[in-house]
Amino acid sequence: MTEEQLSSNHPPLPPTTEEDRFSWLRLLRSRKVGPATFRRLLREHGSAQNALAALPEMARAAGIKGYETCPPGVIEAELRAAKAAKARLLCLGSAEFPAALAELNEAPPLLWAIGDVSLLQKPAIAMVGARNCSSLGARMARGLATELGSKGHVIVSGLARGIDTAAHMAALETGTVAVMAGGVDVIYPAENTELAHDIASRGLRISEQPMGVTPQARHFPRRNRIISGLALAVVVVEAAAKSGSLITARDALDQGREVLAVPGHPFDARAAGCNLLIRDGATLVRSAEDVIEALPQQDDPFSRPIEPRSEPIARPARNLHEQIIARLGPSPIAEDQLLRDIAASAGELGPALIDLELDGRIQRQPGGLLSLAS
Repeated sequence: MTEEQLSSNHPPLPPTTEEDRFSWLRLLRSRKVGPATFRRLLREHGSAQNALAALPEMARAAGIKGYETCPPGVIEAELRAAKAAKARLLCLGSAEFPAALAELNEAPPLLWAIGDVSLLQKPAIAMVGARNCSSLGARMARGLATELGSKGHVIVSGLARGIDTAAHMAALETGTVAVMAGGVDVIYPAENTELAHDIASRGLRISEQPMGVTPQARHFPRRNRIISGLALAVVVVEAAAKSGSLITARDALDQGREVLAVPGHPFDARAAGCNLLIRDGATLVRSAEDVIEALPQQDDPFSRPIEPRSEPIARPARNLHEQIIARLGPSPIAEDQLLRDIAASAGELGPALIDLELDGRIQRQPGGLLSLAS
């Protein structure tokens, strides 16, 4: 790894004054500045103030006309809203910022938090699943969250209805973190208003979005990578074959986290995603003990960066996807034949097939045969 790559992966020094925090917010809220660009700008210009001064000229050089940085008044309004909601700003690189999340290249530079921020320093397990979960799925989520919480693990989820709700409610006494897709002060869905208030008083709500932002569809995949990034492992309780829960599982694999899944009946569409994950290498979960046995064995889970796992779990390169698509056609072929044709290992092929199935580009036929999606 080059010196530049090392520096780009290292969290920036956190702001130390109110003026610095204001500038961080203003830079991150400026148009076309996401987490990766934010870190690059800080690295290249030394401070958020310098980066803000340089941004308009950089935009002009890139052919963007009329570029303006985020107006100070917008940040002033966000800070007022945060004060009214009793939200705290957690900055990447600070002692309060969750160590597991800080190691990710796509770590959010800033998080708004309402509640007990000390929960971010404890070992966490993420639990996700179907919004329209079955009664058995909700029961499983409650049981897992209760037992894992009793053994010292914080339960992280997304405050959605269904599995998320069951997990949060069961972990209120032992510690739970809700990662929100919109502003930390905007409760969604509305039916979880009481639960959100309980989490704020007994657990923690966090979000990378500006205060007051109503969640949109594009926000949820971004939220999911924070859910998995906070945790040592992600447990999928129920999930359809194409669902946000499987996006979280894919994020977890990319981040080097353990992925576990609760099996379900083959005829139940709500279990299809979990069964798919198990078929392709996820740990099967019957109880909290299965989850604990799968966790990394080390004295302090956050004492060193969590390294991305090697094959076969790591997500494959995109060119392998294209090789698979080029080889398949409407007539199904056996998976072992595909393996020989493209000269890939089974460890490389498995995750690539999951990606392509989730994207709807290939489909499995009876007998384990593969073909392009019709």
